[in-house]
Amino acid sequence: MAEAEDNWESELTAKQRAFVREYLIDLNATQAAIRAGYSEDTAGAIGAENLKKPQMASAIEAAMKLRSERTQITADMVLKELAKIGFSDIRKAVKWQSSLITEEDNPEGGDTVIFKTIVTNNVQLVSSEEIDDETAAAVSEISQNATGGLKIKLHDKRAALVDIGKHLGMFTDRVQLSGELAVTSVTRKIVRAGSADTNG
Repeated sequence: MAEAEDNWESELTAKQRAFVREYLIDLNATQAAIRAGYSEDTAGAIGAENLKKPQMASAIEAAMKLRSERTQITADMVLKELAKIGFSDIRKAVKWQSSLITEEDNPEGGDTVIFKTIVTNNVQLVSSEEIDDETAAAVSEISQNATGGLKIKLHDKRAALVDIGKHLGMFTDRVQLSGELAVTSVTRKIVRAGSADTNG
């Protein structure tokens, strides 16, 4: 394993090797450049440039492969876990229903009876023995307060879907310029030797 690491490191400078290691942390080229010691003012440009260099791209690919082999975690495994969150359905974790109950009330006695229709809501969590593995993986938090109220929270679906889209190459950064190009004409005044400039 150490020999393989030396292979991808051998053609890079110390800063480039640091960039590769930092890039593997969050796949953010700008932040990786800053953490690797490049100037914050130029980190964005340098990070993007590093990713385009063939030797850097090869080094990143090799480093990712080594990490995958070491951790036994593959891109497919990560994508499947993200899919559990991104395509989760809360109805598989929570059951709820509303019902109408009619009650009789005779507050003053006598022959007058008041009928009241009350809406009741019933919310139940699916038990841990019944919930499927995919839905359970999407659950971030379950808590119960002092009065018995239950709270369930799922992981961020939108963030998971964005990560899935990035992984599949569905999102690309585009820069669109609009407006007219203004051209400014510059006139030079040449003063010949021996002539007077009457305009100051």
